[in-house]
Amino acid sequence: MENEKSQHMEMKPPVEVRCREELEALQALDTGPRPLNWKLSPRAVRTFILGSREPLQWKGREILVQKKYLGNDALVERCIITLAGNRGLMLVGEPGTAKTMLSELLSAAISGVSTNTIQGTAGTTEDMIKYSWNYALLLAKGPTREALVPSPLYVGMEQGILTRFEEITRTPAEIQDSLISVLSDKVLHVPELGEEGLLFAKAGFNVIGTANTRDKGVNEMSSALKRRFNFETVLPIRDVSMEKEIILSEVEALARENHIAMEADEDVAEILASTYHELREGVSSMGHRIDRPSAVMSTAEAVSVYYQTMMTAYYYGDSHMDLGCLVQNLVGAVQKENKEDLEKLRSYFQTVIRDKEGKEGGLWRNYYEARKYLR
Repeated sequence: MENEKSQHMEMKPPVEVRCREELEALQALDTGPRPLNWKLSPRAVRTFILGSREPLQWKGREILVQKKYLGNDALVERCIITLAGNRGLMLVGEPGTAKTMLSELLSAAISGVSTNTIQGTAGTTEDMIKYSWNYALLLAKGPTREALVPSPLYVGMEQGILTRFEEITRTPAEIQDSLISVLSDKVLHVPELGEEGLLFAKAGFNVIGTANTRDKGVNEMSSALKRRFNFETVLPIRDVSMEKEIILSEVEALARENHIAMEADEDVAEILASTYHELREGVSSMGHRIDRPSAVMSTAEAVSVYYQTMMTAYYYGDSHMDLGCLVQNLVGAVQKENKEDLEKLRSYFQTVIRDKEGKEGGLWRNYYEARKYLR
């Protein structure tokens, strides 16, 4: 039983747990001005997300704050300033562009908790956003605070912390609009509680929303709601070397968490990063025009493809990455939305990968030979 509990506790913890030492050191050494109820100053929040150039000297030790978001530094700064100004923050972009990761990092640094989250779906109701009731207590005691079941939004207002709203455009428009008065007046009314039913948001409360541009038109946000947010577009990684670095970093973290004693292969990560970059951009490094798949060719998908291949090598192979297995996992990722995308992947191998195989040989030759799995 103890062993089971220990294994359960080793599942991936939230950011504020994984990075507790960094957050504690930053908070102890933080001398910058900070908004009310923020755990860190905007400058320290930036350092937590983008890393420190020099190690922090804390409790007789050196702690180097790692760079956690490998994207646009200026975007991170704008996000922090938006939240410091009490404006809602909406992160929009293609799936897999680390919008959720950025919202988690911001929440952990600012509020000390990243798990106060509403997950938007077609089935999200107003109760899930505001509050609901424990009906046993409601029948026994009537409408009291004890009988009220607070939502993440209610908790955020009551405690003065950030509320994350994931995939907001998956939520019906009329449910989304229940946020308008809360974001405008910072007040939530619970009429069942009578005179005690007004909840005024504590300083520090705000909302970070995320929305995929692929969902545009599913449940488009109203103009009134849009005006309550500052929008920031999170773009896909444009640099192959940075994409490779992200793949390696994420895969190594996953391997540690799941006790996979296997080193990541940088050369394979470079091949995969190049493949995803070229298919996403529609042009190769040698100038070939490429038919872009309709599938989401995101860095997050590339991490998944690499990690699946790594686990296969670890559990079934000799702990060496197999490019045939990589191609099979790539096929699964590419054709999940449209089977016609497989033909585009075949064409990519017959042109771009064939040319790279001829010019560079080595792993590119093995990669090209693995095209037999594109069936």
